[in-house]
Amino acid sequence: MDEQPAPDLPEGVTWIERPDDPRVRDYLHLTDVALRRVLEPAEGLYLAESDKVIGRALAAGHRMRSLLLTPRWVEDLAHLVAPAVAAGTPVHVASPAVVQEMTGFHLHRGAIAAMHRPRMPSLDEVLAGAGRVAVLEDVVDHTNVGAVFRSAAALGVDAVLVTPRCADPLYRRSVRVSMGTVFQVPWTRVEPWPGGVATLQGAGFTVAALALTDDAVTLDRLAADAPERLALVLGTEGDGLSRRTVEDADVVVRIPMGGGVDSLNVAAASAVAFWALRPEGAPPDP
Repeated sequence: MDEQPAPDLPEGVTWIERPDDPRVRDYLHLTDVALRRVLEPAEGLYLAESDKVIGRALAAGHRMRSLLLTPRWVEDLAHLVAPAVAAGTPVHVASPAVVQEMTGFHLHRGAIAAMHRPRMPSLDEVLAGAGRVAVLEDVVDHTNVGAVFRSAAALGVDAVLVTPRCADPLYRRSVRVSMGTVFQVPWTRVEPWPGGVATLQGAGFTVAALALTDDAVTLDRLAADAPERLALVLGTEGDGLSRRTVEDADVVVRIPMGGGVDSLNVAAASAVAFWALRPEGAPPDP
């Protein structure tokens, strides 16, 4: 790794020469998914990458723990750097080579921030006033989780619930793919599951399971007479929904397919279903 001389930096900004510097421990070994799953919840940490995503996290009231940039972005992102320095938040700058060795990837968009995790809201808090809810059952791919959140934000879904084995919506890749919409859409974990189906029904929701069964109704049919409060359950990428979830749901719904295709990727299916089942007036006209 070639060493880069320290550039002239604003007061309060620290130059980092080595990827193993303890001051940037939060950013180490991001490619080790298993480690991050243990480390992040335990220490109340998640990572937000890019100016836009960090801005959305701050706008949602989340607190920055530290900020890491490469030199060329220090001036361009002064609107992030200056308030962080003023608040006493550590701001670190390192060469692209050091950042890549530290994190395991090239930082394309100039900045990554370690953020304090917000308090997880209760299920009652998230469901209060919600008309459309998405439930992600054991969706383990972080990219799919982020894509579902982005569709939910765009297409009128009021809240997202994730089951205990579902991937973390605040994992770096989920946050990045969602473009920060994980900070906009209220969400929490629902457990136990699938016992939570009865909890949703008790709260007044019609629970619709998106699955391929002989008695499934088409999405168009459900949308034509959609209930006022609807919880749409989407299943894992490989096996789909569990048998008990399908059995306990009020209705099973499918997206009609052509071309010899039986199903869509869960992220694509969520976007189709959210659009078809969007409440009247959502999303608003431009």
